[in-house]
Amino acid sequence: MVAVADPPYLRIVSDLRRRIASGGLRPGERVPSTRQIAAEWGVALATAARALATLAQDGDVRAVPRVGTVVAEATPPEPSQAPRRRDQRPAGDRPGLARRPARSPRATSKDELELSRDRIVRTAIAIADAEGLAAVSMRRVAMELGVATMSLYRHVPSKDDLVFLMSDTVFGEVDLPEPPPAGWRAQLEALARVQWAACKKHPWVARTISLTRPMPVPNGMAHTEYAMRAVDGLGLDPVTMVRIAITLAGHLQAIAVNLESDVEAEQETGLTSDEWMESQDATLAAIMSSGRFPMLARLAELPDLELDLDVLFEFGLSLLLDGVEALIEGRT
Repeated sequence: MVAVADPPYLRIVSDLRRRIASGGLRPGERVPSTRQIAAEWGVALATAARALATLAQDGDVRAVPRVGTVVAEATPPEPSQAPRRRDQRPAGDRPGLARRPARSPRATSKDELELSRDRIVRTAIAIADAEGLAAVSMRRVAMELGVATMSLYRHVPSKDDLVFLMSDTVFGEVDLPEPPPAGWRAQLEALARVQWAACKKHPWVARTISLTRPMPVPNGMAHTEYAMRAVDGLGLDPVTMVRIAITLAGHLQAIAVNLESDVEAEQETGLTSDEWMESQDATLAAIMSSGRFPMLARLAELPDLELDLDVLFEFGLSLLLDGVEALIEGRT
């Protein structure tokens, strides 16, 4: 007889459980990310994701927003049932008493009875905040909620619909500056900054923004309406006004998409952006000393150089608004 080897994802699950049991991974500590698992065990990303999903389903790990997947706290075992007396037989085995049909656990699950679209969406948002949008799937959300995957489809038809609802929820939680500040420029600045704050809280949301195939997200459309209203009455036609709103959204997206990749990189390497840059000092010094990049080499002489995402966002926003101001002045 030939023994059948366990599927790769189960071997990964067993290895990680051994680490947890031995204390190598303690409660609250981050477990390897999907990409780290794929690299360490030499498996596909889908296999790595399935291993993490299995651990989450069994309660070994849990997702923590902006941190990642961590080892779950140990829970005390449930008290065992009282031993049955030797002469105590099940009802169906006693004369005159019929055995009741077993009720389906799925039908009596408290989690499923309390399931709602809002719970599903907010669970998906928590997963995306912790691990990125790629980690969100109907199966993973169901595992986090402790319900059958098919039960989700009664509330959310598909993964695309789920992402739509996630995006709409995030944009709906943004407090648009009302009443608006005086002046079109102050209004656009205020709008852009609350949007930037939302992207920092939910790094994945920038990936849901499309300039060519925008989703009809009502709460997102409210942001476009706000931007157009800010420049209304300044001699601009509606097409120009919506292009201004789209251009500002494009700047937000261009900077914000780096938020999610930065979070993922920090999870995988354990290094912040500053620490990673410091690790590249020797390589950069060698390149700059070649003389090929004299302009870039001058940057090494600037001790106060800041290129973090907040600075780049504010710099680009200022340039864009200067351009809008020149456009308005030209039209008037």
